Amino acid sequence: MAQAPRNASVPAAAPPNPPARGERSPGVKLVIAVFIAVALMVPLLMVYGLLWDRQQQAETAQASIGQGWGGQQTIAGPVIVIPYRATETQTVTENGRDVTRSVNMIRNLYLSPQSNTAEVTIKPEKRKKAIYETVVYESQIAGSAEFVLPADIARYGVTRDALMLDRAEVRLGVSDARGLVDGNSLSIDGTPLALQPGKGLLSTGNSGTFAFVDWSAAAPMKVDYRVGVRGLGDFKLIPRGVDTRWTVKSSWPNPSFGGDFLPAKRNVTGSGFTATYAIPNLALGQAQVLTGDLSPPVTTNYGGRGYMEPVPVEVAVAADTAAEASGGTAKAVAISLIEPVDLYSQVDRSIKYGFLFIGFTFVAFLMFDIIAGARVAAAEYLLTGVALVLFFVLLLAFAEVIGFTPAYLLASAAIIGLLAAYSAAVLKSWKRARFLAAMLIGLYALLYVLLNLEAYSLLIGSVLMFFALAGVMYMTRNIDWGGLGKKEEPVAA
Repeated sequence: MAQAPRNASVPAAAPPNPPARGERSPGVKLVIAVFIAVALMVPLLMVYGLLWDRQQQAETAQASIGQGWGGQQTIAGPVIVIPYRATETQTVTENGRDVTRSVNMIRNLYLSPQSNTAEVTIKPEKRKKAIYETVVYESQIAGSAEFVLPADIARYGVTRDALMLDRAEVRLGVSDARGLVDGNSLSIDGTPLALQPGKGLLSTGNSGTFAFVDWSAAAPMKVDYRVGVRGLGDFKLIPRGVDTRWTVKSSWPNPSFGGDFLPAKRNVTGSGFTATYAIPNLALGQAQVLTGDLSPPVTTNYGGRGYMEPVPVEVAVAADTAAEASGGTAKAVAISLIEPVDLYSQVDRSIKYGFLFIGFTFVAFLMFDIIAGARVAAAEYLLTGVALVLFFVLLLAFAEVIGFTPAYLLASAAIIGLLAAYSAAVLKSWKRARFLAAMLIGLYALLYVLLNLEAYSLLIGSVLMFFALAGVMYMTRNIDWGGLGKKEEPVAA
């Protein structure tokens, strides 16, 4: 049988089919997708600007409600203010010579109570202006304070004879006197006194109310007081005295406690809360007798987001009493009636995950393109990205009207339906479109969970990104990013 010659030529393999004209390599497709994703950060930042603008409008609406209702309230006192005679040595220049002279002046002595006990009831109410809603309150304070003139008053640099006890005043500080309601009263040992406007305490911007009292006998005195105020935002109480005890009650189920002191006991339920404060003067770090009033507490946003801090009030101090503002800085407790869900904060956090949605959707399109052969044009990436950004605009717009959760469901359903229908045409397959829709449903569900698990959102998001990257690396392990297809498999010898 004849054998074929060894040098017989083997037929050459047919050359591979040339790629379609205009076909891009997987690497170029990846660069285009990444470039479009980065470009979409511009409209995403514009959504941030829109969110900030709407939040400012909401705060403006809250402020306008406060104009007629009352702003953030700070209550201080009662404190007895006793004028006293003082002699001050001054050195002045006359005719080129320094002349020393003694000047008789009237100063004020501030006496805090031996004990101050009060029951505070806060009645919340929701007010609306246009589509914006805020929580206002009316608080009723019923308290009793006991005052004793210390026998060792001379230790504080004031002699007993210098005190003008017949011109004493009982002062209550209210930071925004516009919020005072009817029914306020003050009595000394059971005798009612007429309340006068103004002359509060320095810690409340010298705003409040007071009553004249003749304390010439200097006997222990009991002051019963009742104050009702309306306000918006934080409700602050400034403790003054040797022993201060407050019990605060409200029907609002979502309080926020802050300030320099927290409640000794608290009970928060779905029907309201009760908080008890017990503050001794050792914790205050303030003497019972002061020759200078306390300055306002340090402004801190104790409450939830969305409440506006009031504009600081410039306190005018007369030249002859300028030295009185030296008693130290007041301390305060703060209670805020916060909304359980701040929609602007929720939308803000959701926008931060916008790149996650764009990235996952573009990766899905890219995989269908370079692996399944469904060509996706740059314009289709761009339109898909714009739809994903539009979700956050819809979320913000609907949330202001119907609340965050219904808005989230409505906006996500609209975008998922839109992209599912569009991807069916782009990817030439309803099966692929259903896969993309399922992925978006999972992403939106995961985002909602992340928004409600604030403490673990970073952990869950980073783990998700790790597994997503691992999956993409596995699916593209055989892709020739610089060529036009998969890497050639090595041929076994």
